[in-house]
Amino acid sequence: MTKVKSISTKKSATVSKNKHAYDLSTALQDMFGFSQFKGDQEAIIHSLLNGNDTFVIMPTGGGKSMCYQLPAMLLDGVAVVVSPLIALMKNQVDLIRGYSSQDNIAHFLNSSLNKGQQKAVKADLLSGNTKLLYVAPETMTKEENISFFKDLNISFFAVDEAHCISEWGHDFRPEYRRLREMMDNINTSVPVIALTATATPKVQSDIVKNLGLRSPNIFISSFNRPNLMYEVLPKIKVDDTNKSIVRFIQSHKGKSGIIYTLNRKTTEELADMLKANGVKAVAYHAGLDGKLRATRQDQFLNEDVQVIVATIAFGMGIDKPDVRFVIHYNIPKSIENYYQETGRAGRDGLEGKCILYYSHKDVSKLEHFMRDKPLSEREVGAQLINETVSYAESSVCRRKTLLYYFGEHFDDSTSCGHCDNCLHPKEKVEARDEVITALKVISKLGENFNIEYVINILIGKLTPQVQMYRHENLDVFASGNDQDANFWNSLLRQMLLHELLEKDIVEYGLLKLTKKSKAFLKKPGSFKIVLNNTFENAQADEDEAAQATHAAGALDEALFESLKTLRKKVATEKKLPPFVIFLESSLEDMATMYPTTMEELEKISGVSKGKAIRYGKPFLDLIRAYVEENDIIRPDDFVMKSVANRKNNKIFIIQNVDKKIPLETIAKQKELRLDELLEEMETIVASGTKLNLNYAIEEMVDEYEQEEIIDYFKGCETSSLQVAQEELADSNFNWEQLKLMRIKFLCEYGN
Repeated sequence: MTKVKSISTKKSATVSKNKHAYDLSTALQDMFGFSQFKGDQEAIIHSLLNGNDTFVIMPTGGGKSMCYQLPAMLLDGVAVVVSPLIALMKNQVDLIRGYSSQDNIAHFLNSSLNKGQQKAVKADLLSGNTKLLYVAPETMTKEENISFFKDLNISFFAVDEAHCISEWGHDFRPEYRRLREMMDNINTSVPVIALTATATPKVQSDIVKNLGLRSPNIFISSFNRPNLMYEVLPKIKVDDTNKSIVRFIQSHKGKSGIIYTLNRKTTEELADMLKANGVKAVAYHAGLDGKLRATRQDQFLNEDVQVIVATIAFGMGIDKPDVRFVIHYNIPKSIENYYQETGRAGRDGLEGKCILYYSHKDVSKLEHFMRDKPLSEREVGAQLINETVSYAESSVCRRKTLLYYFGEHFDDSTSCGHCDNCLHPKEKVEARDEVITALKVISKLGENFNIEYVINILIGKLTPQVQMYRHENLDVFASGNDQDANFWNSLLRQMLLHELLEKDIVEYGLLKLTKKSKAFLKKPGSFKIVLNNTFENAQADEDEAAQATHAAGALDEALFESLKTLRKKVATEKKLPPFVIFLESSLEDMATMYPTTMEELEKISGVSKGKAIRYGKPFLDLIRAYVEENDIIRPDDFVMKSVANRKNNKIFIIQNVDKKIPLETIAKQKELRLDELLEEMETIVASGTKLNLNYAIEEMVDEYEQEEIIDYFKGCETSSLQVAQEELADSNFNWEQLKLMRIKFLCEYGN
């Protein structure tokens, strides 16, 4: 019979008497080269070797893998490890093989292997030499594999990432729900060890129940990471946020970091922006080719890259101890995601900084993503998002809020010293009377409703749900309308933190009274709270910002005209057309950003290092003099190099031109008009990259016409294609033909 009750304890289980005779310390040293165990590792291994079902909750970096790897080496037979992370199974197997002289000590069996490879793995398993077999949950469900596993001497089953079995986990996988059935089909007598890095009390209960763990020994390590510094910042304007990130990274020169974003597009844009500002950065997401992802992961691990900008596809199983910062560019969809991702910082025990940029628009996006999900999944997703929003907006110690979420108490009577709320505390307000009001409302509602509903009753908000239950007729309806919703949200969440309320584990989210709250009603005392941050100005949206890129920025018209005059002079001296010196769009950037050094000039769109050296000096002299004479306040330390959409598309355009893909197709794939694509191509070429567009030109311009246009560009004194059209009116060239030929001209004569 499954015992779920034992989940409520937060103390690790103790194993009183061992039924085995293994010397674990010697085995650890001989097999893995470690002189001592970490945390509860030894007790967990004893539990498994004694034949007990075992449940392990151990934060990232705590050494979960050792809890099943060492027992697997000691016991007869093969341990079957279920893991959802197919991409990382090979890494795990390679790691185990690295400790042994025999490659057949560990194998993986999943859909990435062909039939010949699967046959070789099964032969090793039947020989009895393999101690660890990693399988995907799907592998366990195939009838042919179940029959094969029945013939093996299995020492135990290990279920890694066990939170995947729960709908309330942050990575629910339905196939995990069949694991108990599959394990029973194979062998009912062997023990099971379930492991996860993050699990709320609700998820813990689900894991024990759905995996059918039999009177398990439960080991829960502390979720506290005292070396991590937590901070939440409002994302008011995307440009300001980007500048803030660049400054932060530049102040942590040489330090490794991860930036998490919501989508692939943002990873590419941020990585480009960082590279433009001198930061060695790469993007990482599921849309990249597997080999490229592996290469970028290795670059990060080997410190060839300082920052990796990633979706949640990055990080699982990554063992890099010296990640010094983790930045969340968008709010994560759950506290579990946030905790796991921030947990990749400071695994060496030294300080790690965790910065979350919060925007209401990002919250709306997360809610929008849930729109097409099944109803039950939407409800769960909404609860998880609400918890993350509450964490971000809370003015209470971040550490206390995080640990409470995972069912762990943290004493915040003194400052933790490592979060923004403790370092910059807000003034507390007395809320004794309001606590009594809230408790009376919850009691009157029969302790059957969640926070949002209770707040609606307190402030007297007449919603369809309130009307359905006819709760507007209760005498407590609107009993707290002298305070706003933010006050009541702040109060109720802090009552939860101080155990004056609790959330029902089975009916997740329903507020229940506790012994403490009942005692408080009998003898009320002081209860001071801090109000949540509302971050009303945090409305930044990178998608809207990208659309507004060209509209934004104050172009200095006087400087722009002076730069055009200078360009014409230089072009005349060099006997080159003006656009070969600098594109008009580059001059516009200069008249907006006021570069005064060669390094700053290289950050201008369409300006390569070579072009800056060859033509830049007189332009810099002009800008410096203009800035000084007119007391110009330049953009903040010139940290940002413009990386509008044309920059983000650069690699895609180059690769597709190399493949001779029709220009209309390239434009369509990037949702650009043909004229927009040609503008981007010209910027790419002006920056020093050659594009061979002959295949496209030959379809649009006859050979003799090409010669005519090239001859014209050699002698022209303007950058205007409209003027060019007028001067070549006899040939009736359109704008696209002339633009293409000017790009060809730049390739041949401008670089």
